[in-house]
Amino acid sequence: MTTATPTVPAGTQRVDGPRRSRAASVRKRLNTRAATLVSIILAIVWTVPTFGLFVSSFRPENQIKTTGWWTFFSDPQFTLENYRQVLFGSSSSAGQLASYFINSLAITIPSVLFPLAFAALAAYALAWINFKGRDWVYIAIFALQIVPLQMALVPLLKFFSTGVTVAGVQVLPAWDLVDEQRFVQVWFAHTCFALPLAVFLLHNFISQLPKDLMEAARVDGATHPKIFRTIVLPLITPALAAFGIFQFLWVWNDLLVALIFAGGGDETAPLTVRLAELAGTRGNEWQRLTAGAFVSIVVPLIVFLSLQRYFVRGLLAGSVKG
Repeated sequence: MTTATPTVPAGTQRVDGPRRSRAASVRKRLNTRAATLVSIILAIVWTVPTFGLFVSSFRPENQIKTTGWWTFFSDPQFTLENYRQVLFGSSSSAGQLASYFINSLAITIPSVLFPLAFAALAAYALAWINFKGRDWVYIAIFALQIVPLQMALVPLLKFFSTGVTVAGVQVLPAWDLVDEQRFVQVWFAHTCFALPLAVFLLHNFISQLPKDLMEAARVDGATHPKIFRTIVLPLITPALAAFGIFQFLWVWNDLLVALIFAGGGDETAPLTVRLAELAGTRGNEWQRLTAGAFVSIVVPLIVFLSLQRYFVRGLLAGSVKG
């Protein structure tokens, strides 16, 4: 008497089984006591300097320059003078970070939204629209990631100042902007520098969307704009948030691009440019640096914590399927 071997539907145990077992193995390793202990140690190592900066920002100038921040607990002295000087100081050397804070927001928010919008459209086209030379375009965009940012600064400056001339003919005019309009140059520069990586990351995410879903939408008569707006955008929200956080932190903490294209004027200079000047001509104004540095990290912390769940989902998207 023979026993019939039960048939296993294709893709149930042979495909999903190994993937699920690998995912379970990864989760098991990440939930061990050793992994938890390592995570706690890393969290402490990263948090202690920030906490020390926060404590120092409320200490008097003489205490900051003579003792370490940990002595605050044995001899607590509290003052808001550092923040007053940094945010609302009357002299040019005293800070006045409030206006520069607004400049940083005016630079960072468009510099995040522009590359996200352009990259999402380009990634969808490269993933789901068939056209001649598509693969070569994708390879060219991927290769642009290896170009150092510093190599593009001089060509961009020349483009802004003189435009583009081909065979003696002015193809594109110069960007003759006044100081108040120089935000446009910074937006353009940050968008150009961010697009290769953004297109690469979003393309990898969009190309993994189910093909059956796209074909069903096409059968129902949906056009590419409708598919992108109603199907793709909701599904790639974690990837958009993950790249948005990276881009926001990069632009907010950038000094090189802002210093070159925005200049050091009060009208367009961001927070990082002013922070570089807070130490004074002899680098001895530490009390201003502690308060100014903590002011500069508040917004990135709020952005990261508010989008943390999307950030994690975006990083893990596509790593385990099934």
